[in-house]
Amino acid sequence: MSGNPQAASLTTRLVGLGSYAPERIVTNDDLCEIVDTSDQWIMTRTGIRERRFAKDSEFTSDMAAEASRRAMKTAGIGPEEIDLLVVATITPDMAFPSTACLTQAKLGLGKVCSFDVEAACSGFLYALDVADALVRARDYRYALVIGSEKLSTIMDWEDRSTCVLFGDGAGAVIVGKGSGAGGELMGFFSEADGSNPSLLCQPGGGSAQPASEDSLQKRQHFLKMNGREIFKVAVRLMERAARKLLEKHGLTPADIACVIPHQANARIVESLAQRLELPIDRFFCNLDRYGNTSAASIPIALKEAYEEWDFNNGDHILMVSFGAGLTWSSGLIRWTK
Repeated sequence: MSGNPQAASLTTRLVGLGSYAPERIVTNDDLCEIVDTSDQWIMTRTGIRERRFAKDSEFTSDMAAEASRRAMKTAGIGPEEIDLLVVATITPDMAFPSTACLTQAKLGLGKVCSFDVEAACSGFLYALDVADALVRARDYRYALVIGSEKLSTIMDWEDRSTCVLFGDGAGAVIVGKGSGAGGELMGFFSEADGSNPSLLCQPGGGSAQPASEDSLQKRQHFLKMNGREIFKVAVRLMERAARKLLEKHGLTPADIACVIPHQANARIVESLAQRLELPIDRFFCNLDRYGNTSAASIPIALKEAYEEWDFNNGDHILMVSFGAGLTWSSGLIRWTK
């Protein structure tokens, strides 16, 4: 990808963080009025207490734009300084054009390279990896990387095993070159296995099952998940993503000050902590307040971890995710002050 022989030696870093959560809070008790469930049932199995749902008039690109404005504000830069825009989402405003192009217009960016990445819950780390490589390879000043989801639009309210899990929201980061305060991007690890897509998917709406009366009656346009099997592979593959990246940099889990996992399920996070032999208090979790926001979960959590935890100079921060595809990914940050 790189046309710049010095790209590998360049330092890239996160210079701005932003997030957006819709105003509407939906508690477990609220869901009890819609589906046959209980607060205890949801909490015991997921660790989720509440989530946010966007308004009907609020789209994925709207949330992406607001999170981006906040990220640019913390970075102290304007829209005219953004040279690349990458959006990770599985709930685009429409099939095409891309949510990135729609977000570009809402932010008033220049005619910069803008595109979407679809890797489900691993989407943000996939997008950040791509943006980091492009910033290193080209003369881009700053890249804007966003994870934004309106998952409330693809939930099946007749399936209590899935509809209680997800929420809406967006997170954004600004990537720039050079040293200084912020999170230095050390590297990424990503893999995928498309041999069993039905474990977690939205079957309807694509070329395989275009919208029809039959697909609507069969509820094929809603999210489908085999939760039991997903749990089994998620923990194992997130551990793999974490260890592979750490080994590449000569580190062990014990060297990590903070782990920011994809916010899917408290049981998955607890099992990952056990497999990495790390205390659970090194894992930043906010899924109790937001649920699973797919590609938005890691950037939202990263921004809140920065605000709530006192990162020390030289701290290593590990981001790790797993999603439909199947996809799994990790990213490593070294914090500088």
